Amino acid sequence: MTIEPKLIAGGQHSDERGILSFINDFELNEIRRLYTIEHSNTQTVRAWQGHRFEQKWLLVVQGSFKVVLVKPDNWENPNEELPPIVFLLSANKFEILYIPGGYANGFKALEPHSKMILFSDFTVEQSSNDDYRFDQSKWFNWNIL
Repeated sequence: MTIEPKLIAGGQHSDERGILSFINDFELNEIRRLYTIEHSNTQTVRAWQGHRFEQKWLLVVQGSFKVVLVKPDNWENPNEELPPIVFLLSANKFEILYIPGGYANGFKALEPHSKMILFSDFTVEQSSNDDYRFDQSKWFNWNIL
């Protein structure tokens, strides 16, 4: 059974007291750690980092990001023509992108000072033993919207 990336939708409720944002379908039972990444500009690209087994969940809390995924066919020497899967994530649309193990990801802020929270089901040590890096120019032209 192949597990695919997916968006986990959230929602909002607003009244005179303010706004309550929620993602009730996001289960935290697999989470081992979390961290944040903030891009101060829209030129920085973080790509490509992949994990054969580690799962991640991304939540944009400020600004917006373009997140691109590929599924390497060979972790040591992947095909140069793998099709990218593009997601546009925004703090204005409260949702989480689930990235199952088996994918490489890259991302770029679409607005200055964009920030996201990343959740992982691996410890730092486990993650470092499942870490694959590829050149950022592989698979996707980061200069296009």
